[in-house]
Amino acid sequence: MIQRRNSNLDIEERFTRDINRLPEKDLDQISRAYRQLLESVGEDADREGLRRTPDRAARAFEFLTQGYRQNLEEIINDAVFASDASEIILVKDIELYSLCEHHLLPFIGRAHVAYIPNGKVIGLSKVARIVDVFARRLQIQENLTTQIAESLMNCLEPSGVAVVVEAKHLCMMMRGVEKQNSVMKTSCLLGTFKDDARTRSEFLSLLKD
Repeated sequence: MIQRRNSNLDIEERFTRDINRLPEKDLDQISRAYRQLLESVGEDADREGLRRTPDRAARAFEFLTQGYRQNLEEIINDAVFASDASEIILVKDIELYSLCEHHLLPFIGRAHVAYIPNGKVIGLSKVARIVDVFARRLQIQENLTTQIAESLMNCLEPSGVAVVVEAKHLCMMMRGVEKQNSVMKTSCLLGTFKDDARTRSEFLSLLKD
């Protein structure tokens, strides 16, 4: 049983207390699975260093997959405002951390998100929150990029949206071909960014600045 909400919350508890929690029974099931995993590789899950590891790992997995339990409309939370702006708005270097759905290993990188307003803009911090909603799920980078772009297109109805994600994948760095310096880049261009070459070129030049 995972001990929660006591008066002496440890670091993991304080770090995760405000996220959308999993039911207790699900956390217990995940904890048992981690214990079985440890025993399957020959470890003693009852030794001092591992005694609380299944519970800690369950809480970490809860945090890393919180995107499944978040509602995009609640995240945006009325942070869409009327605006006469009509030029490219770009938010660069949004840190992201996600889990590869093929090996459950992290991929870590940055997202660059741009849009051209069509009467509405969104609060700056909400762009980063949208990235996190989709990154905190089991993912492949290609789908993550598209989901970010389509969600912004749906909530703002702008003239266009462009998203570029660049990331390093530990499933490629720690195992398999073990290539340490490879970076994967993916893009999704919608609306004007896809249809107009000059707009697309301006966006790409902004990324280089």
